[in-house]
Amino acid sequence: MFERIAPEQHDTLDGIPEPAENPVLVGHREAGDALVAAYRAGKLPHALLFVGPQGIGKATLAFHLANHLLSHVDHERSPAHLVAPDPGSALFRQIANGAHPSVLHLTRPANEKTKSYKSAVTVDEIRKVSRFLSLTSHDGGYRIVIVDPADDMNVNAANALLKNLEEPPARTLFILIAHSLGRLLPTIRSRCQIVRLAPLSDDDVLRVLQSFDTGLPDSEADRAALIANAAGSPRTAILLTQYGGLEIAGAFDQLLREARIPISDAHRLADAVAGRDHAIAFGLLNDHALETLASAANDAALQGDIERAERFSQAWQDLRIAISEADTYNLDRKQHALNMIFRLHDTLRM
Repeated sequence: MFERIAPEQHDTLDGIPEPAENPVLVGHREAGDALVAAYRAGKLPHALLFVGPQGIGKATLAFHLANHLLSHVDHERSPAHLVAPDPGSALFRQIANGAHPSVLHLTRPANEKTKSYKSAVTVDEIRKVSRFLSLTSHDGGYRIVIVDPADDMNVNAANALLKNLEEPPARTLFILIAHSLGRLLPTIRSRCQIVRLAPLSDDDVLRVLQSFDTGLPDSEADRAALIANAAGSPRTAILLTQYGGLEIAGAFDQLLREARIPISDAHRLADAVAGRDHAIAFGLLNDHALETLASAANDAALQGDIERAERFSQAWQDLRIAISEADTYNLDRKQHALNMIFRLHDTLRM
């Protein structure tokens, strides 16, 4: 039975291991081996930027790399391939529960006022880096800072991190996790070696899902539909099966297809995602709305309708701001959902 040993995060899923406590890395073998080869040759960069869609294993790779470096302090004698961590070892458990003195994991902090999590990685979190790096490594090995997700840093946090990246102490490794490269400062991107990680294959997604109790559909057709909608992301697949993502997306798409939105149906969908304990469902609706606009903008651009593509792109930007404000200021979720439904309906029909 699964035993959680890592601290819960803003995006924790029930019954699913956090990246820090997941001993199994599916996919990304080539990238992992290239990184440990650079380490073995003494050429590991001081800052890595793992980029790729959410939920494909970027953070899991980061923690596997951390385990590898700290398990093999003598780089010249280290293995040629990325070694999976031993879940029974003291090192693995220390890193997983955030107690290892050579690993600092930064993510969105808790929000005591709302009893949830803040919408950004704050400057107070990044200030922990200077204190962490001022300490001497207990065994002469690497000190590793993992920022996940780095594209959630606010401007002050990003500028504070930039100062650390400019003159890092020896044997320090920064690993930044990003779902969207464009949301990071160009100056931060330029100081990192970018490691692009691709979505998993359908077989690998299925392999991940079968390793957890994710409630996979029984029929082959339904499984195939789930894998197709997951787009190479096991996390997306889990959200679709366990948190009603398919139903939410279907209801939303149906409303957008209506010539005139039925008010009662719009309220029914908004109610389904607006409760205090429906944060994941609320996020799924927001993500699907953003994906809908992004797809519409892309289709318009491919058709040569640049004016329409730009309008959809601006709507995407406006929606991102609205989502961030709803989260930051704890605004009424139902009203946000209703506004979003009607605005997208009107925007897509213009």
